[in-house]
Amino acid sequence: MEKDPYEVLTERLGFPGSVYLRRILQYLMTPEQARVAVELPGSIEEVSQKTGIPADKVKEMLDDLFRKGVTFPKDFDKRDYFRFARDIIQLHDATLATKQLDPEKDKEYFKLWHEFGVHESYKKLGEIFSSLGKPFFRVVPAYNAIKDLPDVLPCENIRELFKAQDFIAVVPCSCRMVKIGVGEKCDHTEELKQWHCIQVGRGAEYVIKRGSGVKLSLEEAIRILDEAEKDGLIHTWPNTAAIKGAGVYTMCNCCGDCCEFFLSSRAAKIPLNVMVEKSRYVAYTDLEKCTGCQTCIERCSFDAIELVKPEGSKKYKASVNAEKCFGCGVCVVGCPQGAIKMKAVRPPEHIPGISQKT
Repeated sequence: MEKDPYEVLTERLGFPGSVYLRRILQYLMTPEQARVAVELPGSIEEVSQKTGIPADKVKEMLDDLFRKGVTFPKDFDKRDYFRFARDIIQLHDATLATKQLDPEKDKEYFKLWHEFGVHESYKKLGEIFSSLGKPFFRVVPAYNAIKDLPDVLPCENIRELFKAQDFIAVVPCSCRMVKIGVGEKCDHTEELKQWHCIQVGRGAEYVIKRGSGVKLSLEEAIRILDEAEKDGLIHTWPNTAAIKGAGVYTMCNCCGDCCEFFLSSRAAKIPLNVMVEKSRYVAYTDLEKCTGCQTCIERCSFDAIELVKPEGSKKYKASVNAEKCFGCGVCVVGCPQGAIKMKAVRPPEHIPGISQKT
């Protein structure tokens, strides 16, 4: 007896028997499309032979699933060989980070992902990330917080990272779109007015070819990054010194109330730094300039800043807990008095791929 294709796919994605993920897959795929997806990876002809479905119909179904973010062709133009989403993160990001969805019209779909996250995926993702041995992503400090500091490395200078890219695009943030879709507002930014999930290289080519994103010039990308810093969003990049290629496809601009990193860390009760590496920097306060306005406290997603009354002072001042600080720099960018500053506290080899000889 042929096994239920939806069950096969939930197992492949690491959630065997999940009712919540099954509902997501049923929303995305007809039973016949699920049968086709089960036979991937493969060419259109191979899938046709395995399923008995005519090749032209197989191609039509796989192209439809490609546009939805479920299947991924080896060649974006030929589209003659496909694979299914490699993991739940890719399915989440590809099917949700797209201009094809509307928060009102597609709110049922966003609700399905929200329920899956709350009841199953956030906790499991946190456990998976914690088992990898090292953080998969790292914080890249806000450019406007470190631009005047000496010895900033190219791989931690956000503008240099983007100058090196051949192709840049932007899509809506999958995490924020889920929150918006279930009627919850982001505390930091308005994703519907400005998308913040920036794709580079093959990732950018992918979102353009499937019609889920918009191509950007370097100047447009830098404008979005500057606005993200003003909004208090945190730049994250793959945890490598590599600037392009080698799995470098996405620059996330995260926040503590929406981002899967934060939600998974809380659900799994694990420290955030097992999932996301800190930058080489830490924030500190110039007590002479600080007025205790608390703007930095409001902007910090890591609960790393509090008001204290320094010895001999009549006023409360901002104090940064260096252990909690991830060196994102959004407190520096947002300080009206210029009282919060950054300094490097970790060596260059803190970033994987940089040797002591570099």
